[in-house]
Amino acid sequence: MTPRPPAAGSRLSGKLGLSDRIFAGLRSRTLLTTVEAGLARVETELEGEVRSADKLADVTARYLYEAGGKRVRPMLAILTAQLGQGTTHEVVEVATALELTHLGSLYHDDVMDGADKRRGVPSAQTVWGNNIAILTGDLLFARASQLMARRGERAIQLQADTFERLVLGQMHETVGPQDGDEPVDFYLKVLADKTGSLIAAAAQSGVIYSGAPEEFEQPMVVFGEKAGVAFQLLDDVIDLSPDPSETGKVPGTDLRAGVPTMPYLLLGHRSDAASADLRARIDEGQERIADGADPAILDAALAELRDHETTHETLRLAHQWSQEAIDALAPLPDGAVREALTRFARAVADRSA
Repeated sequence: MTPRPPAAGSRLSGKLGLSDRIFAGLRSRTLLTTVEAGLARVETELEGEVRSADKLADVTARYLYEAGGKRVRPMLAILTAQLGQGTTHEVVEVATALELTHLGSLYHDDVMDGADKRRGVPSAQTVWGNNIAILTGDLLFARASQLMARRGERAIQLQADTFERLVLGQMHETVGPQDGDEPVDFYLKVLADKTGSLIAAAAQSGVIYSGAPEEFEQPMVVFGEKAGVAFQLLDDVIDLSPDPSETGKVPGTDLRAGVPTMPYLLLGHRSDAASADLRARIDEGQERIADGADPAILDAALAELRDHETTHETLRLAHQWSQEAIDALAPLPDGAVREALTRFARAVADRSA
């Protein structure tokens, strides 16, 4: 029998602690109620969009949806929509499409990374195989495009541009830096494309489809991209957590699969023998795992990397990108929305606190 993950329980009470950390303060409480109501509408739309008349597609497309999720992107779209006419039907549709795009990308990411778990459940390809997982991701991308098409040419262009960046980010991550590329700078560009672009699109879409002032669009793009990079940098730190309940994945999943993360890349900037030795041991372990060795052979090296200064440096970088996201909010009017966005940027870089 096909395993069934627990029912979706994603609201603002997830790991980001959004309800407590982002919507703190009296004037934010009314905003929280508004955003939660909008998220409920998105959730209803999502639930309908992941269903299919085809029995196999219905099960596979609902699989990761039902495993939960933070719904960061719809939350941002609904939040920035409050700068205009609020949570319009158009905002809900576009927010749903962007979350479907994110969900589809997870199916593909897990195949490429060889991940065993996602959101605390076996990854889709471990249940149905790579081909079905890839095709399920494609199906969700198609559903997202159908939703965007209802909103016209501008929405289609937003989806296409964002999707192009997602694909290029994944492509560049897959092939790695080329001659002349500085690895850390290259990696930050990958994060901006893979993670930042979709968060930026969500923040921008709330402005566009609520009829908010046009001059808020570009600040939201900058904010979303920088917050997305901060989010992913902290994920690199959390990925090393020894507690699977914090990540929903096996600790060190990315590095065991040969996917570089910022703590590992920063080892290359170190000239001391201990750092060079640690990086060499990680490289050797990755090669042996690629040849079929037990991924547990990297346990000791990853535990050492967890406590290494480069991991602390990655955390500082996450805070730096978070602050740059906050700085981008300067053109917005003072008020509950700007306050909540500021807290959001801080929260994504401080989830392990």
